[in-house]
Amino acid sequence: MQRRRSFAPEYKLRIVAEYDAAPAGEKGAILRRERLYHSHVIEWRQARDAAAPENLTDKRTSAVRPKKSQAEAEVEKLRKRLERLERELAKKDAALEVMGKEVALLELLAESAD
Repeated sequence: MQRRRSFAPEYKLRIVAEYDAAPAGEKGAILRRERLYHSHVIEWRQARDAAAPENLTDKRTSAVRPKKSQAEAEVEKLRKRLERLERELAKKDAALEVMGKEVALLELLAESAD
């Protein structure tokens, strides 16, 4: 699975400054070299111009939303698996209960037919 790239605020500011200083014919070369899109530069420039350095930080991976430790991730995975298995067990128990009632009904019908 490919991970989404994240960029440090210093990198974003450096690229925006380099892009803005580049002559018209070389701006695309910067984007190609860094494997960026023009929309990256626009978004980063707007954040810089708004004097909001917190906008330069990616909220998905920043300290605002810390990554879970490996143990926490494993616990969450196991908890989800347990919930799924409990739901499956409840369905199977309900099906067995219905089948038991069907067998009892069939036995009752068989006795009355004799």
